Amino acid sequence: MRSASLDISHTAPTGSFDQHPINKKLKAEEKIKLLYEMIRIRKFEERALQAYNGGNIGGFLHPYIGQESVAVGSISVCEKNDHVITAYRDHGHALMSGMSMNECMAELYGKATGCSKGKGGSMHFFAPEKNYWGGHGIVGGQTPLGLGLAFALKYKGIKGAALCYLGDGAVNQGAFHESLNLASLWSLPIIYIIENNGYSMGTSLARSSAFREYLAKRAEAYDMDWAHSMGHDVFEVRASVQTALDRAHNHSRPTLLEISTYRYRGHSVADSNAEKYRSKAEIEDYKTNKDPITVFKQKLIDQGILTEETFEKIDQKAKAESEAAVKFAAESPYPSIESIREDVYWETDQPDGRTTQGRIFFNDEIP
Repeated sequence: MRSASLDISHTAPTGSFDQHPINKKLKAEEKIKLLYEMIRIRKFEERALQAYNGGNIGGFLHPYIGQESVAVGSISVCEKNDHVITAYRDHGHALMSGMSMNECMAELYGKATGCSKGKGGSMHFFAPEKNYWGGHGIVGGQTPLGLGLAFALKYKGIKGAALCYLGDGAVNQGAFHESLNLASLWSLPIIYIIENNGYSMGTSLARSSAFREYLAKRAEAYDMDWAHSMGHDVFEVRASVQTALDRAHNHSRPTLLEISTYRYRGHSVADSNAEKYRSKAEIEDYKTNKDPITVFKQKLIDQGILTEETFEKIDQKAKAESEAAVKFAAESPYPSIESIREDVYWETDQPDGRTTQGRIFFNDEIP
């Protein structure tokens, strides 16, 4: 991990990430669980793609295949008062935050049993009770919301942090830069994590952003700590995020963390040019040499923790779970017509807690 910290005493240690304290203390079964969580995400995404191509899912679908170690590595080091918010490529973060495949797949199918009652779809998974504040469809729209989560933590005196994820295509949005400014100015406990997969919505980083070396270096303009790490190694992700969490928890200071990763598929299922703005050879090279699941699998085999037999078992377990989720989604009911009026304003569903005097116009009788 390359790091440029304004406070060098808080810079993450370099060297073997296996030996970083946050990784060194892991038990064998905990390491296998990290691998399993990455496999679960991939199986879910692969099965969701099949369902989409089969006509069972509508709207958008942004696969996370290839980036699994970022969500797994970062969220695995979170504590009970840490919160997660992300953009529209949100399935992996949702599953790693503790959401079930059933509720997530049902949401993709637009069913009432989905995590957003079938009203959000792929880009809008939510589970506030699990400190997961969603996927958001507006590019960069989640960045000021993440700032609000961090502000609330500091305002309430809670030792925690907000992890706010964004893609490399969102770093040029004005709201993001306004958020960086306030995060540093108000010393808020937030970690902005740029999942840099290199191509935004289909334009290479070199053609879309003016930067020197790393996107995260822009943090220097806001007197903010920053770091860069490689996303194919789940241990490196854990180490870099742990350093940022320590800074947030103990010093209430923000971090801009850039994690280099790669998506195997297009920006979304609607991206028909995925193999035109990058070569097949480039994609295959990453799959062969930096696939996060393959890399970690081999690491655990080399450490004598994992066998091919055990890997096959957890792979099949994750596959079975994804198949069961599809069955659950297919058999679940669609939302009722009446439910379109629910979950629009909190006070309409919680009348006893209503404090405003305004009139909810859409619930009035239509002449």
